[in-house]
Amino acid sequence: MNDNHFKFSLSVFALPLMFVLFLWLVFWFEITYKINLTEYGIHPRTFTGLRGIVFSPFLHGSMEHLYNNSIPIFMLIAALRYFYRELFFKILGYGILLSGFLTWVIARDSYHIGASGLIYVLVSFIFFKGIMTKYYRLVALSLLIVTLYGSLIWYVFPGVEEGISWEGHLAGLITGFVFAAIYKTPEYEKLIKYDWEKPDFDPTGDKFLERFDENGNFVNPPKPEPELEIFPENTSLQNFRITYHLVESKKLPDAEKPEDKKDAF
Repeated sequence: MNDNHFKFSLSVFALPLMFVLFLWLVFWFEITYKINLTEYGIHPRTFTGLRGIVFSPFLHGSMEHLYNNSIPIFMLIAALRYFYRELFFKILGYGILLSGFLTWVIARDSYHIGASGLIYVLVSFIFFKGIMTKYYRLVALSLLIVTLYGSLIWYVFPGVEEGISWEGHLAGLITGFVFAAIYKTPEYEKLIKYDWEKPDFDPTGDKFLERFDENGNFVNPPKPEPELEIFPENTSLQNFRITYHLVESKKLPDAEKPEDKKDAF
């Protein structure tokens, strides 16, 4: 597979936009009808809390909470769709389920809601998968992810900030790393830059390769060109004569004399 694998399509923007709009629609529904859906979040180690594995990414406790998650989730889903098209629905769907289940297992006794767990899944997967592929475009994407969202690593530890589900963040980080390790991406072909790198290259008649043997040793070096001698040896300077010619200069008209010219400022 080569660079033609990365092709822009309308879904690169349409799918993340639909996802974010659905988040805002759910929040608008809660505000308009004054319904609190927090109890549909993840409640660890309870049977009813299992439903939060599916519903929690779409629930948010405040406008600020929703706004802070909307921009990252849009950008990350778009990047996932563009660079990992074959794995898009697997990473998104299974990421919600596995990170939610891990949160249900390890989290504190409280309701855990928000799309931040999914954000950590995407950040972790895109970063680790790009490094593992060693493909220059995906590695560059990994470095960009680190630049934009590298500070998120601090929020997987307890006590950094009150009121956040660090367990959900940690579950998302673990899930993304696991997916990066188990899901395989197509092998990316090295871009062919030189003729001798092409599989059908014939070295016969190549002037440069003729100077190397089968072991790669340099042989048959080019003969140095003779230096140009200005005065060959045993040549006397008396054989050279330099002739000077005197040419009279023409007189300039009075109007063109240098002393009559003036500079304008």
